[in-house]
Amino acid sequence: MTYTDWEIHGTLISSCNCAWGCPCQFNSLPTYGDCQALLGIEIEKGHFGDIKLDDLIFGFAVRWPGAVHEGDGEFIPVLDERASDEQRAALLKIVKGEESEPGATLFSVYGSTCSKVHDPVFAAIDYGCDVDGRVAHMSVPGMIDSKIGPITNATTGETQEVKILMPGGFEFREAQVASGTTKIMGVLEMEWELSHSHLANFHIGPHGPLN
Repeated sequence: MTYTDWEIHGTLISSCNCAWGCPCQFNSLPTYGDCQALLGIEIEKGHFGDIKLDDLIFGFAVRWPGAVHEGDGEFIPVLDERASDEQRAALLKIVKGEESEPGATLFSVYGSTCSKVHDPVFAAIDYGCDVDGRVAHMSVPGMIDSKIGPITNATTGETQEVKILMPGGFEFREAQVASGTTKIMGVLEMEWELSHSHLANFHIGPHGPLN
């Protein structure tokens, strides 16, 4: 199958309800049985065909009643309100996995395991991500409030640097592990505190991560 030529280069933040480290990253079952997550992406440079996507922010909230691969998930895209109509259409095709090789990207994997996709939300998204510092935030008024910081040693209080290296990953090749507190309101109400997060430099196309 031929896919539209698209590419995204930027940063990614992910916050979920699993314990630090997230067993789902290693093909184990989620910490508490179900999976709830928020992902955000800032595009520093990107395109979808001839459509430029530079400087746009997008993401999605998603949950599954069990592990991701067991399916029956529920998904809501959140897109930058600054995007033009053609940019919105392009981002929706990307985020739903419609222009990805099956199983090659997070968009394909998550999209294919969700049986319900809610209408997208177009909003002002406040986003910041310092991958090496393991600090990030993402917020949408009345919908999303997520804050991420370094994991700290329970005894000394010192910050801990932990990385996940995944050469064959569909989301990233390398990510910094962090701790996140997230609240999502509206159609998908979810909340977790001091749970797993990871931050990554994000470079991806229809056939998977490129970095």
